[in-house]
Amino acid sequence: MAHYRIDRISDEIKRVLDRVIREEVRDPRVSGGTFSITRVEATRDLRYAKVYVSVLEADKLDDMVKALKGAAGFLRRALGDALSLRYTPELQFVADKNIEYGIHISDVLKQVMAKQGEKPDEES
Repeated sequence: MAHYRIDRISDEIKRVLDRVIREEVRDPRVSGGTFSITRVEATRDLRYAKVYVSVLEADKLDDMVKALKGAAGFLRRALGDALSLRYTPELQFVADKNIEYGIHISDVLKQVMAKQGEKPDEES
């Protein structure tokens, strides 16, 4: 099986899950916040798929992942209805903290740039 097929299926899983979560999941922990599915990694045999989820409010991330894990059976069934695959992958939801880490790095770089901007002014 070619890798590009797995990538296409992963993108399709991401698209379908995003739609189903936004439209059909009624859990307030999920529908209450702004979230995004950053990526989906399906295994080569399509038995499992890791779904990386990010939330704008970092304090709600753990609650959302717990809610999605609880709704995994419902989401898997909806995914199976939407996609025609031999096996519907078992969904594993993972908190993606890359956006939070990127914001932290950006803040650190701004602080460094501000300090470098102050030092030449002090010396002259």
